[in-house]
Amino acid sequence: MPGTGGYRIEFKNTNKMGRILAIDFGQKRVGLAVTDENRIIATALETVHSKDIFLYLKNYLNREHVDCFVVGEPRKMNNQLSEAVKFIDPFVRKLKKEFPEVMIERFDERFTSKIALQTMVMSGTTKKDRRNKATIDRISAVLILQSYMDHLKKRSN
Repeated sequence: MPGTGGYRIEFKNTNKMGRILAIDFGQKRVGLAVTDENRIIATALETVHSKDIFLYLKNYLNREHVDCFVVGEPRKMNNQLSEAVKFIDPFVRKLKKEFPEVMIERFDERFTSKIALQTMVMSGTTKKDRRNKATIDRISAVLILQSYMDHLKKRSN
């Protein structure tokens, strides 16, 4: 190579952060969102059938470095945990067992489905498309992730 004496120069960023992956877990579907490598932008990733989530995550983690899972925690208006926790707790336990190297945070997901639906309405999405629960789950995961990232920023200030 010209100017390098024939040696290939590689620069590795050893300070590279892993992504944060948000999970909106449901009995039928799981909405997923992820940050970019710099943890600036939350982006919808996928909606996966609940039975396939661990295979999907295993494949994803083989391709991308993830430091943290943020799992939506359903709460009632009075801040008590909702009944859906009985499905999410076993999921989180298995998540810890399958991916012990990844930190898991649980984060309030109140109103995310309603906000996701409102977002779709405001963006001009058709009624037919708004019935697509997979889209709502992905948007909900983005909302959980963005709220979590905002929380981290406030905490660091």
